[in-house]
Amino acid sequence: MAGRPGAYRRTGADAPFGDPRRAHDVALEGYYWRFADPATGRVVVALCGVCRAADGPWAMVTLAAHPGGLVRTVLTRDAWTDPAGLGVVAEPALRATPERLEVDLGADARLAVTLADRVPWPRRGLGGLGLAQVVPGMPQYWHPHLLGASVSGEATLGGETADLGGWLAYAEKNWGPAFPGEWWWGQAGGLAGGDAGVAFAGGRLRGRLAATALVVHGGGEVLRFAAPAALVSATVGGGAWSVRARSARHEVTLEGGATGPPHRLPVPEPEEHRVVERSRQHLAGRVSVVVRRGRRTLWRGESALAGLEHGLPAG
Repeated sequence: MAGRPGAYRRTGADAPFGDPRRAHDVALEGYYWRFADPATGRVVVALCGVCRAADGPWAMVTLAAHPGGLVRTVLTRDAWTDPAGLGVVAEPALRATPERLEVDLGADARLAVTLADRVPWPRRGLGGLGLAQVVPGMPQYWHPHLLGASVSGEATLGGETADLGGWLAYAEKNWGPAFPGEWWWGQAGGLAGGDAGVAFAGGRLRGRLAATALVVHGGGEVLRFAAPAALVSATVGGGAWSVRARSARHEVTLEGGATGPPHRLPVPEPEEHRVVERSRQHLAGRVSVVVRRGRRTLWRGESALAGLEHGLPAG
């Protein structure tokens, strides 16, 4: 087993060609998995926030599903994150590796899946945030590490068992001192004939200053839009998400909207051993995406099973 991360990575930063999935030994390491079935309109998400407080680690594990509005959360005092790669344990509620995810929050809230034929983030010098990945002490870091996979397994949700075989899969990681005061996020797969997808994340850094990063993949190509290599702007509020991204060669336009009430999901307060319901996440929102290179449209797609989130300050 690898030892404790070095001083540089304990600031949250990762060197170029590093692995952002590894533990950083920061106050909060967040893990997120999302499974969606276009055939039935069902979505299941699993979240795990591993926190480091003065008196030791603890974790929050949540399972949520659409339709039905299920949200189940358990806190644990036995938590471990892998400094060598993607791995997290929050006994007895969750165990995860790149190939396997198991969640047990009680007899009516369980999930066990295997992820084969995984489509990982391409092996390039930087992760989802681009150059911000190497900057120490950022308020929050983000990396979409799994863009797709062949899913097998099942979930028990409110007493009903669902076969997740063939569902769309996505996974990401975020980490840092804590969640920002306000943030926005979105993800959708199965676009443009089924092989394309999009993910974005952003938030307010200090006062009015905001930053957003966006990733699109399709046609065998993955495009990242993040400062300073690209200009990305986001407008969020009133049940709508609008993101514009432009680099030297490409442009992306994304429009998203809520289609019903959101799930109220918890986020951890690392030092306080508690969670607060600051996340409003639509597990089945609508989104439309257009990706262009110059005047040429590379692809466009729509989804009615998009994840769309708006996080607000407590209170």
